[in-house]
Amino acid sequence: MSWHVGAWPLAILLAALAMLGPFSIDVYLPAFHEIGRDLDVAPLAVQQTLSSYLFAYAFMMLWHGALSDAVGRRPVVMVGLGIYALATLGCAIAGNIETMWLFRALQGACAGSGLVVGRAIIRDRFQGPEAQRVMSQITLVFGIAPAIAPVLGGVLLNAFGWRSIFWVLLALVILLVTWSAKRLPETLPVAQRQSLHPRDLWRNYVSVLRDRDFLLLATIPALNFAAFFIYIASAPSFLIDLLGVSSYGFAWLFMPMIAGVMIGALVSGRAAGNLSAARTIGLGYLLMFAGATIQMVVAWYVAPAVPWHVLPIMIYTMGSSIVMPSATLLLLDLFPTMRGMASSLQGFVHFVLAAVNAGTIAPFLAQSLKGLAAGMTGFTVLSVALWALYRQRRRAGQG
Repeated sequence: MSWHVGAWPLAILLAALAMLGPFSIDVYLPAFHEIGRDLDVAPLAVQQTLSSYLFAYAFMMLWHGALSDAVGRRPVVMVGLGIYALATLGCAIAGNIETMWLFRALQGACAGSGLVVGRAIIRDRFQGPEAQRVMSQITLVFGIAPAIAPVLGGVLLNAFGWRSIFWVLLALVILLVTWSAKRLPETLPVAQRQSLHPRDLWRNYVSVLRDRDFLLLATIPALNFAAFFIYIASAPSFLIDLLGVSSYGFAWLFMPMIAGVMIGALVSGRAAGNLSAARTIGLGYLLMFAGATIQMVVAWYVAPAVPWHVLPIMIYTMGSSIVMPSATLLLLDLFPTMRGMASSLQGFVHFVLAAVNAGTIAPFLAQSLKGLAAGMTGFTVLSVALWALYRQRRRAGQG
């Protein structure tokens, strides 16, 4: 059977699959306080539902890509969506926090399959500037869902209670299963598939993880994401406690943030074929430093209020989404025969940091606006230092 799919329809489908993981985070953030009251647990216990999700998400990132390199792209996505649906049902009917931890972890274990395998599908099918344009199209479409998710979550929470959020997630994943069954292409020929023998897998993992350029390129986007993820993970405290908005007001954070992502994706798509990867990434860093600097000034000198404390985050996410497609393609090109595994390990680095961030760093920084701003700046400085090291290594011919 032929699975020919055009660039834009494929980009929309892959974006929908990739958005499932972040959507599953953002949509239930407004319900943290209500979940805690209903299950009679402290806020930290509810926060750990996010950490359990992210740690499972990160761990399974190690396997989605390797499995897709061995058995093909489609089966990994379809099985992942099926298990995610069962886990979502478990969350919807959970009667205690321990059950929530379990099913949130199972959700996390499966939600990343579309993101990891989607990157490999792009590199299987597209080359050069076209690959960057498709990656940017995915970022553009991908940005819509996280903007809608917390707003939808707030509406569902106030109208029907927190469990309705997970019933809507279940309906969403059933839609994705149907769509993927009809339209998701298989892009990896049988002749190009890798072995699943433990010895071969170990050798491949080691070869990727010993590559210093890979480690640098995997950590750079993870740090960029961490810089604004501290605001996502701390959204209830940041918006409700520090800025004084209601549970309906999560759009004050997510709308500007995702608008920045989408604008940055448009810029990245326009830059494809016109600017080198290094110049594109440099432009992204200029915007990121501008956003972080303005946020520091606002945190120190402007009274807590919207929109002033959220607009600098929009500038930051513009820069981050300009950097992401170029850095990801540079990384995937290091291992043309193991793109799934490379994508897996990139995702693992990305979400391990996100899980640590959500469970420890973000709650600590969320005590004040100044702490959050300092965290954004610190992650950005680390990221640009690693990019400078990567550039130095390339110039020296050590890659």
